[in-house]
Amino acid sequence: MNYVSFKKIFVLLQANSKTMETINEIQDEIIEEFSGLDDWMDKYQLLIDLGNEQEPLDEKYKTEQNLIDGCQSRVWLQADLVDGETDGTAKRILFKAESDALIVKGIVSLLIRVLSGHTPQEILDADLYFISQIGLREHLSPTRSNGLLAMVRQMRAYALAFQTKENNNQ
Repeated sequence: MNYVSFKKIFVLLQANSKTMETINEIQDEIIEEFSGLDDWMDKYQLLIDLGNEQEPLDEKYKTEQNLIDGCQSRVWLQADLVDGETDGTAKRILFKAESDALIVKGIVSLLIRVLSGHTPQEILDADLYFISQIGLREHLSPTRSNGLLAMVRQMRAYALAFQTKENNNQ
C-alpha cells in the first residue's frame, strides 16, 4: 500500500474513533498503521504528517518550565489534570506539546495520542510497547532516542505528581 492511500484510511479511522480507548488499544492501532508501511522513509513521512496535524501549543505554555530536559530539539510539554466524564469517573491528564523539529513533533504526537486522556495510574502502569513494535527505537539517532526517553519520563513524572497530589487531597 502506498503512503497516500494509507494516509487517507488513517484519517478516516481517526474521524470515526469516538469512544475512549485503552492505552493498549491505541498502541495496537498505531502498530497496525505503521505495519502498513514497508519503507522507513514513508514511516518518517507519517511521523512528520502526524506532527503537522497536531494542534499548535499556545504560546503561553512555551516556557522554560515546560521544556523537556534531555531532548536535543526543543520540546514543550503541558499537562493538565481534568475531571473525568460527567458520570464521575477518575480525573484524567490531558497533554499538549510542540517541538521545533518535525520528526520529534510527530513522535510527541504519538505519545500524546497514547497517553492523553488517561488517568495518572493508567499512565504509570502503561507498557509503551508500540515504540519497539513499530521499530521506532532502532530507527532513531541516539540523541533522538534519548529525547524519546526524556519525553516518556516527563509524561510519567506528571502522572506521578498528579496522582500524589490527588492522594494527598483525599
